[in-house]
Amino acid sequence: MSDLAPRHTAHTRFAAIRARLEAIDPAPGPTAWIYEFLLFGFKQGWACLFGGLMLAMLLGTHLFWPTDAPIARYDALTIGAVAIQITMLLLRLETLSEAKVILAFHAVGTIMELFKTAYGSWTYPEPSLLRIGGVPLFSGFMYACVGSYIARVWRIFDFRFPHYPPAIWSYVLAVAVYVNFFAHHWLPDVRLLLFAAMGLLFWRTRVIFRVWRENRSMPLLLGWFLVALFIWLAENIATFSRAWIYPSQEAGWTLVSPAKLGAWYLLMYISFVLVAAVHRVRSR
Repeated sequence: MSDLAPRHTAHTRFAAIRARLEAIDPAPGPTAWIYEFLLFGFKQGWACLFGGLMLAMLLGTHLFWPTDAPIARYDALTIGAVAIQITMLLLRLETLSEAKVILAFHAVGTIMELFKTAYGSWTYPEPSLLRIGGVPLFSGFMYACVGSYIARVWRIFDFRFPHYPPAIWSYVLAVAVYVNFFAHHWLPDVRLLLFAAMGLLFWRTRVIFRVWRENRSMPLLLGWFLVALFIWLAENIATFSRAWIYPSQEAGWTLVSPAKLGAWYLLMYISFVLVAAVHRVRSR
């Protein structure tokens, strides 16, 4: 792949903060290792900003939203999500290209939500006005949280991907994964074949990232799994707040099945490919 720079319309306010933090010069050895670890955590937290705010809003409204409020909780979540997005743009906490990624994810996610709720895969148990069918509009932002994180972490850690396969094959596989999310309701579920194809395409691909002074790397397949695991943990918080519930949770909250990790891994792949189409992959 060619060594192409990501297409950003502007730097965010975080760029100056990051430059100051990266300029700090602690003593070599354990002090420097601890500092790099803390810096990694800070950058990850910044990349999760949109998702973290959404998760806090889900949990906060579940615990404190009054039953006699003039608007439904789900509608407040939709308005709050839009307000967060506008504020982050106005304060330059994210770039315009990242906002475009969020919009794309909202559209893709809403289509999936309409289909899945129609088939009873999960439900939104509370009333609302701002909805399409049985899907409140805030739900699309939950997919946008994933897209926002990938777009931001890609820029913040300056990702590169040695041995990345031809882009056309990654797109074909992403379309197949997305189609299977719908088609498995009528046809055999081929996700095992999709996992195998993903492994064949990306088994040599690594993600190189820079936290501070040195490049670090890990297998890209492992990186996707770690993010999928994080999303599964966040989903448990979201279902606890009854943002949506699975059939097994109608009588009361229970842990989301670990089997959902497979679905999140596949969604993680689609998310990555969508963001790659915006940021463009650099191999070196």
